[in-house]
Amino acid sequence: MSYITKSPWVIHYDASSCNGCDIEVLAALCPGYDVERFGIINTGNPKHADIFLVTGSVNEQNIGVIKEIYEQMVEPKVVVACGVCACSAGIFHDCYNVIGGVDQAIPVDVYAPGCAVRPEAIIDAVVAGLGVLDEKAQALKAQNKAQKKGA
Repeated sequence: MSYITKSPWVIHYDASSCNGCDIEVLAALCPGYDVERFGIINTGNPKHADIFLVTGSVNEQNIGVIKEIYEQMVEPKVVVACGVCACSAGIFHDCYNVIGGVDQAIPVDVYAPGCAVRPEAIIDAVVAGLGVLDEKAQALKAQNKAQKKGA
């Protein structure tokens, strides 16, 4: 991770889950797993976040919120779908108002399936997301460098 200059910050959004995955996300942040020791901070501001953790399935009521949070995040950014509902709508896939997993609203970089997803899987997904974040940062840096040469 040569380009990343700060610890990764995550923003978490519950997109109509049963709260099982939300509890596991919080468990990953609490002293038992303590991802904060690696500098991973949970923020409430999308403009400060590098990684967007989404739990739950996308429906008609929350698709706009998911898109808005994603659009407010600064590039480079990574989206992690946490739990089977976020990955594919899970047990709610046949509900009348469910559109599907998070990838029906925004591009997803890392999938962490499970019902409920384990804190270890969330941590693994965030670490995988850091690799994607670094790749995106390097690509963005190269693109900016190319634009400066062309200007």
